[in-house]
Amino acid sequence: MHNFLPIAYFRNQFVPFTDANISIATHALHYGTAAFGGLRGIPDPQNPQQALLFRLDRHCQRLSNSARFLLFDLSADKIQSIIVDFVKKNQPTSSFYIRPLVYTSDLGISPRLHNIEKDFFVYGLELGDYLSPEGINCRISSWYRQEDRSLPLRGKISGAYITSSLAKTEAVESGFDEAILMNSQGKVCEASGMNIFIVRNGQLITPGYEQDILEGITRDSVLTLARDLGIPTVERSVDKSELFIADEVFLCGTAAKITPVKRIENYSFSTKRPITEKLREKLTAITENRDPQYQDWVYTIPL
Repeated sequence: MHNFLPIAYFRNQFVPFTDANISIATHALHYGTAAFGGLRGIPDPQNPQQALLFRLDRHCQRLSNSARFLLFDLSADKIQSIIVDFVKKNQPTSSFYIRPLVYTSDLGISPRLHNIEKDFFVYGLELGDYLSPEGINCRISSWYRQEDRSLPLRGKISGAYITSSLAKTEAVESGFDEAILMNSQGKVCEASGMNIFIVRNGQLITPGYEQDILEGITRDSVLTLARDLGIPTVERSVDKSELFIADEVFLCGTAAKITPVKRIENYSFSTKRPITEKLREKLTAITENRDPQYQDWVYTIPL
């Protein structure tokens, strides 16, 4: 059961969430011609009269870029302004998640992006831990991540998430918490909605952009933090067999934050995760605005 925030932004105005409805004939519903974002916010632990959003500028820029794939000109500045007003109007009192989405809003049946209306909405919901912070069990999915030559994978295109949905359900219904997808070349790609990192011999390793991954904002944050902490990092292709002999494995994303992996298939990992925990503690401190070195990653909104 979701607790949705009471106000949504819909058709260029703020309305009650329950009034923000679309037609069953909406073009994007039929063809996946939409792109979405997702960002977390919390009431400031030091000052409940304000809310904190993590890397708001990067999230808005990525959604603006995603909109370009739909031939929709929507500036990052406009997205940010609407999201800031959205938070002020909702006055959240607990950890929350914001979902902005751009979509083809016409009531048509021809799959196209030209000569068709587009629109933009924002809603939100209260959200705690998306995955268990104690760690999760993963399986290798039988479904493969799409290729960038067939889908613009650097955007969060809604139609692409059918593969994530298939993989997630396959994992859960076979007794696991999450799925790890390979790409078309048989290399490790990402989880159903998260990027993946492994640790081997003190080095942090993650698949590079050429492996058909999403350009994750939490992924980028983790890489920056690791380098600043003096942890050796490398972005490269990762073989499936490397997963099984890694010292540590974790997933990261806006909803998942940093989530350790306890087991992949029948291979278990140590409960000692020094690099994972160091990065998780650092990221938590930043999102709560307790780390002055990264204050520019946190956007403060007075409530």
